[in-house]
Amino acid sequence: MRRGWWAALALGLLRLCLVQANFAPHFFDNGVGSTNGNMALFSLSEDTPVGSHVYTLNGTDPEGDPISYHISFDPSTRSVFSVDPTFGNITLVEELDREREDEIEAIISISDGLNLVTEKVVILVTDANDEAPRFIQEPYIVLVPEDIPAGSSIFKVHAVDRDTGSGGSVTYFLQDGGGRLHGADVVFSATTTVTVNVEDVQDMAPVFVGTPYYGYVYEDTLPGSEVLKVVAMDGDRGKPNPILYSLVNGSDGAFEINEMSGDISVMQSPAQLQREVYELHVQVTEISPVGSPAAQAIVPVTIRIVDLNNHPPTFYGESGPQNRFELSMNEHPPQGEILRGLKITVNDSDQGANAKFNLQLVGARGIFRVVPQTVLNEAQVTIIVENSAAIDFEKSKVLTFKLLAVEVNTPEKFSSTADVVIQLLDTNDNIPKFNSHYYVARIPENAPGGSSVVAVTAVDPDTGHWGEVKYSIYGTGADLFLIHPSTGLIYTQPWASLDAEATARYNFFVKAEDMEGKYSIAEVFITLSDVNDHCPQFGNSIQKKTMVLGAPVKIEAIDEDAEEPNNLVDYSITHAEPANVFDIDAHTGEIWLKNSIRSLDALHNITPGRDCIWSLEVQAKDRGSPSFSTTALLKIDITDAETLSRSPMAAFLIQTKDNPMKAVGLLVGTMATVVAITVLISTATFWRNKKSNKVLPVRRVVRKRSAPAPRTIRIEWLKSKSAKAATKFVLKEKPPNENCNNNSPESSLPPRAPALPPPPSMAPSTGAAHWTVPTVSGSLTPQQSQLPPNPKTMGSPVQSTLISELKQKFEKSMHSKAYF
Repeated sequence: MRRGWWAALALGLLRLCLVQANFAPHFFDNGVGSTNGNMALFSLSEDTPVGSHVYTLNGTDPEGDPISYHISFDPSTRSVFSVDPTFGNITLVEELDREREDEIEAIISISDGLNLVTEKVVILVTDANDEAPRFIQEPYIVLVPEDIPAGSSIFKVHAVDRDTGSGGSVTYFLQDGGGRLHGADVVFSATTTVTVNVEDVQDMAPVFVGTPYYGYVYEDTLPGSEVLKVVAMDGDRGKPNPILYSLVNGSDGAFEINEMSGDISVMQSPAQLQREVYELHVQVTEISPVGSPAAQAIVPVTIRIVDLNNHPPTFYGESGPQNRFELSMNEHPPQGEILRGLKITVNDSDQGANAKFNLQLVGARGIFRVVPQTVLNEAQVTIIVENSAAIDFEKSKVLTFKLLAVEVNTPEKFSSTADVVIQLLDTNDNIPKFNSHYYVARIPENAPGGSSVVAVTAVDPDTGHWGEVKYSIYGTGADLFLIHPSTGLIYTQPWASLDAEATARYNFFVKAEDMEGKYSIAEVFITLSDVNDHCPQFGNSIQKKTMVLGAPVKIEAIDEDAEEPNNLVDYSITHAEPANVFDIDAHTGEIWLKNSIRSLDALHNITPGRDCIWSLEVQAKDRGSPSFSTTALLKIDITDAETLSRSPMAAFLIQTKDNPMKAVGLLVGTMATVVAITVLISTATFWRNKKSNKVLPVRRVVRKRSAPAPRTIRIEWLKSKSAKAATKFVLKEKPPNENCNNNSPESSLPPRAPALPPPPSMAPSTGAAHWTVPTVSGSLTPQQSQLPPNPKTMGSPVQSTLISELKQKFEKSMHSKAYF
């Protein structure tokens, strides 16, 4: 037992020694601004977000034992922070509000497992601009007199901001100074309402309401009756003074006013009133609080004495009251004419303003106007024509409108009406008018005399004999036609013989005329329809043609009908022996050798007598209905181009045999050109000689002219463009004489006027040459071929035939047509 006690005592002493040997841990004190240590003098902004790491507890143990950190708060306060026991990281877990709690007390501790060291710390909460300004002692109501001078101070407001520093400063444009919140500059503001009540001051005169004032006294108004009431009030509306009414002047004892109510009453009967209009002046006076008169105002009042409006306007005729007036008149009277047939009087039996009324026309559509337009008591009514063109019998035989009288200045606006009926009489004011400006007709050319062509129609809107129309025709094309004077039917003369080939169209005028000679004109166009009454005609019943191998010959027949298809001709070969030599173009009349015949030898083989002259029977047939035709005998002489090239004259004759006047025309043209050139040269020479022979004022100078060198003229004949085988014809020149100026052979230009003579020193001469008018002469001859003469072509039957054929056609053409 004793041993056990000592053992326990020894163990306790051992433990005590061990404890005393283990030193306690401690915090580091890193001073102000440090974020780790023992939180000495640590401060934190109130806008720090919850969950932020705000501080780190930091300490050490002398023995190097592991340490842990703890933080605690008074039970009556919030636990604002939490700490990581191992690392000492302190985290904000509650929102801070400096305005509610500006510092936080906490107990922090550090332990090494055996020793626990605690410290009490105070964390300062710094301000952030999170509070808006706030007005105090609201609401603000201010009473200000209306006459306070401008710029006077009337009230002072007060606002506070619980923030500190710049965030708590207040400026009174209703916005605080601003500060930082959550790292940004923030400005909060507050508003309040200041009610300013303006206190009225007696500085305005009384004001009348409902001006101007008019009153009326009627013939049945009794004395003492109220006529009208005037109303006034103090111009100061806040504390108005009482007012009194009074009549200043103008009443003449006929009217009185109630000084309290402003009622004006008539004190005499209407019969006793001496004037029709009374101009009163009513005065209103304010009574001040002390009972003395204050501001005043005066207003005019007009009172009229009128009778009762118990009579409407009334229309009167010659026999008394009347509400219908009738009149007959011609249409289209002169502008401004008075309707004298209407005897109308209008009257209103009332007096004064009640007897004033206006007159107007209802339904007249601007055709008439009434005079006078305003009437007092009574007037004679005059109706005047305003629009003569609208008074038209053809448009309306009867014009009806109303005459209206309406009172002007009366509340009742009494009125009355009267009907005006005007019967229009017709006059001859219209001309006959055709239903068309143009009439177009078409009749066959074989229509017999007296055939109807076209009917024209003209209408005269006038009635009776004014509307009767008579027709007539005139003009250069009207000789073959007649017109019925009453019906307007146009027909041909009984003896008329129409021919579309002679005249296909007729144009003339038709006139429609009334009994007074008023008329209108239309134009008539008549076209004759062609009838197939002509058959095609060849120039000769027997025709001779010369055909060159490879080229056609052409026949032509003329159909004198005026229109297609009657004048269209188709051609055909009705008989040929043999029948397989020629083809003919049905439309143009061109006759060709068949394609199989390409040489004279082939023709000689076909011809029994090896002859080259063929006889064909050709037919020309028109396309009319019924159709007409004509036949002719055609003799064709066939040759080839080689034969033609040996005889230029024959080639030219072949080209012109169908038109002999072509050769004559070319010859005449050439001769005319030569004559014109000769005349120009002669004229120029004449005037030059005349100028050279003038006697000058000082001296006469005579220049000797040398004889000009002889000049030749060669004019080339115009080439025929239709055939390549034609040769040229030229003017054969005569030997030059000494009086002729000839161009050089190389020049192709026509002769020009002679040039001036050279100076005497350069071209001396032994005698003066006589200057005469040059002349040119020549004859038409064929150009000689450069090939040797071919006895086969000289005087050949082909050439003789062509010359004979050309001679016949030329003689025929000269008999039927003059060219010179």
